Amino acid sequence: MRILRRVLSVTVWMSVPLVVLCVTFAQSAAQKSDAQKSFTLLKTLAGTWEGQLTMDPHDADMERAHPQVTLRVTSRGNALVHEMKEAGTQDDPNKYDHPVTMLYVDGDHLTLIHYCDAGNRPRMVARTSKDEKTVEFDFLDLSGGNDYGHMYHAVFTMIDANHHIEDWTYMMPGDKPVHAHMDLQRKS
Repeated sequence: MRILRRVLSVTVWMSVPLVVLCVTFAQSAAQKSDAQKSFTLLKTLAGTWEGQLTMDPHDADMERAHPQVTLRVTSRGNALVHEMKEAGTQDDPNKYDHPVTMLYVDGDHLTLIHYCDAGNRPRMVARTSKDEKTVEFDFLDLSGGNDYGHMYHAVFTMIDANHHIEDWTYMMPGDKPVHAHMDLQRKS
């Protein structure tokens, strides 16, 4: 009987740290950071989107294009791939623009790296979303050349499950901003 009490006593005392660890883990999993919340929101955009493009300053040739945006969750849910092209164009990087953007949580920041057709890679970091429908990215730094300018700012605004808006600001040489506004509808 003594041995049984002793075994039970040791077992209970050994279980306490495990229970505390499990409770702590469950609480931390339930308390997502702002970066994780924004990333989770953006992952709901996975799919193919098409829509209308408007430019500021106005560019009639660009506005005739119909953007197609594809978002895909990858790397076991740890990254989001964002690809842009003109709807109906082939996937030929020597003939057509086809920039790729990667989004991921890095510590307590939601980070965006845009692999630009200008040959550079601007990195941006998300602000905390005030309304939980908008994720806004601010320029952090640039890898690669800046001869042709670089992407400078991005905003994703969720309207509903089948409609979102993307606003991208490209900084031309001489710090002249060009703003692209894409109003996108889900295709798949």
